[in-house]
Amino acid sequence: MDLGTANTIIIHNGKMVVDEPSVVALENRQPVRMLAVGTQAHQMEGKEPPGIITIRPLRDGVIADFKAAELMIRGMVKMISSKRSWFSPSLRMVVCIPSGSTEVEIRAVRDSSEHAGGREVYMIYEPMAAALGIGLDVEKPEGNMIVDIGGGTTEIAVISLGGIVSNKSIRVAGDDLTADIVEHMGRVHNLRVGAPMAEKIKINVGSALPVLDNPPEPYLVSGPNKMNALPMEVEVTHEEISHCIDKSISKMEEAIMSALEQTPSELYSDIMRNGIYLAGGGALLRGLAKRLSDKIQIEFKVAEDPLHAVARGTGIALKNIHKFNFLIR
Repeated sequence: MDLGTANTIIIHNGKMVVDEPSVVALENRQPVRMLAVGTQAHQMEGKEPPGIITIRPLRDGVIADFKAAELMIRGMVKMISSKRSWFSPSLRMVVCIPSGSTEVEIRAVRDSSEHAGGREVYMIYEPMAAALGIGLDVEKPEGNMIVDIGGGTTEIAVISLGGIVSNKSIRVAGDDLTADIVEHMGRVHNLRVGAPMAEKIKINVGSALPVLDNPPEPYLVSGPNKMNALPMEVEVTHEEISHCIDKSISKMEEAIMSALEQTPSELYSDIMRNGIYLAGGGALLRGLAKRLSDKIQIEFKVAEDPLHAVARGTGIALKNIHKFNFLIR
């Protein structure tokens, strides 16, 4: 299970069976009852009446609301059992966690997973799972660097001999780019937009560089004027978005440089030869690999299907649960 800030992905027997937004909709009264989870709950965000509340249980890659996280995991596990009549709710699970997680945060993930039906719960650091999902041999005596840009955290790790040699985990990622766009639209255009609309802007015209070989068409955004609440429409270009998210991208660059500074020279030469792998939803941002390659002067490679690299890695870890000694029990 890739328990992400933005999306939760579950792989069972090598097949992806759940890929849903990490959102749960609850009744806003006692006792708390779950109304919807995943896509259904995501469709309710920002539109709920007083009796319903939508919650994103994970913030910055870690559990912020324990009860909501438990209900969300339970709801997503039920999605599998509804598709498979033979599916047992008493599971052996491998769950991803950020490499910078504290003991308290690891405990919260374990407890939520166990309460949701996990019989044996193992944990794996996200960059290690991403490396497995990309297809790297993580147990070789060779350095590989992974940059996993998720919704809440950017995970950077140098991996060799089945372990993380140096790593950096920063809480600047996809959600911060979305927040930059929300702030920019309000400040520059006096247009009030929510996070779902900002996410659409990021997907349609998001860019890490102002100049692209194949630039996207401008995107038309509609919403209320912040000052007088009258309707308005604004055309947004990729150049504009590249400027508004520049500071957050720069923080990612600094974190990558910091991880490289901590890397032993022998592994550094391996990384120069192999390149640096980008995974996670943030890897899909236009021009990001080129910008990082130009800045750091090492080739950055976008993993095949970067959104699901971490989840694929957890599936591989689950199949080889007694082989890998880097799994946390």
